Amino acid sequence: MVSKKIGIYYAFILFIFFISSCSGSGSGNSAAPESNTPTNITISNVIVGSSSTLPNGDGTGVVNFSVNANNANSYKLLIGTETLTSTTGSFTYTFKELGTNVYTIYASAYNGTNFVSTNKQITVYVAPKLVWSDEFSIDGAPDSSKWGYDLGAGGWGNNEVEYYTNRLENASVSNGTLKINLIKENYQGSPYTSARILTKGKYSFKYGRVDIRAKLPSGGGTWPALWSLGDNINTTPWPACGEIDYMEHIGNQLNKIFSTLHYPGHFGANGSGGTTTNPTATTEFHIYSTEWTSTTIKFYLDNQLYYTFNNDPSLPFNQNFFLILNVAMGGNFGGAVDPSVTKATMEVDYIRVYQ
Repeated sequence: MVSKKIGIYYAFILFIFFISSCSGSGSGNSAAPESNTPTNITISNVIVGSSSTLPNGDGTGVVNFSVNANNANSYKLLIGTETLTSTTGSFTYTFKELGTNVYTIYASAYNGTNFVSTNKQITVYVAPKLVWSDEFSIDGAPDSSKWGYDLGAGGWGNNEVEYYTNRLENASVSNGTLKINLIKENYQGSPYTSARILTKGKYSFKYGRVDIRAKLPSGGGTWPALWSLGDNINTTPWPACGEIDYMEHIGNQLNKIFSTLHYPGHFGANGSGGTTTNPTATTEFHIYSTEWTSTTIKFYLDNQLYYTFNNDPSLPFNQNFFLILNVAMGGNFGGAVDPSVTKATMEVDYIRVYQ
């Protein structure tokens, strides 16, 4: 997927600011430049790892630039909002935006306060790097260095009927998958038990891609979820802390996948989100992915995009979030509980975070 890194208008404003802030009196467009104004500016680049099969680079995002001009003794490069300076015209820059993106690069050559400028567009590919994962390969309880538990009942703000425990009966790893089991049993006054595990206090992250391969439970009232909450929830209560629901599914709307953002003015039933259909959600494993940047949050099912949310600095989605996996029962969203459901299991093959 290719996107413009800087819109034309935004780039123009940045460029005007860039050159005006230098107090330059010369310009490459001047019909009669001063004798000490640089001329014949050129900009070239080499994308590291570029080849006939990888024309936009090897995924490292590293690009070497060379700016040259006659009668110049210093150079500047403007990439997005970053300005680089050099006395030789040689620059190295590492792009970080994941995927394949188009960038407009602005270059200026100086002699004192006189300068000449030019620009060019380049396309750079940045591959995601795995920064955190759980492959659920060790049998027993979930890895305590990565996961903790939310415990108890009380509806969790949604009138749910389960009691969350830290028992192996409700959350365990075996045969290469995590199994979160919803069980019909009387426990501490609740008719069902389940588990809600989370990385709060152990791992959180800002921006990146999350891939979760999972098979979902069925049955009226079941409500499995793969999601995140803002790391500042203890000081900034929900919904101001923000919530990103990578995937939710309810047994009363079988095979309908929900992805939702909750934040002030848009929470609960008024959350901002999208849906897609997954005909084998409860019988086969599928990959639920989210790509999260400062400008967008995109949701995918098996690498097929189905919803894009526009992020901006005014929203709470520009801070660290921690991960949560759980299976709820009933409640405002889960709906009517089918009394014939005695056990329902969500299996998670892996969860991987890339940046």
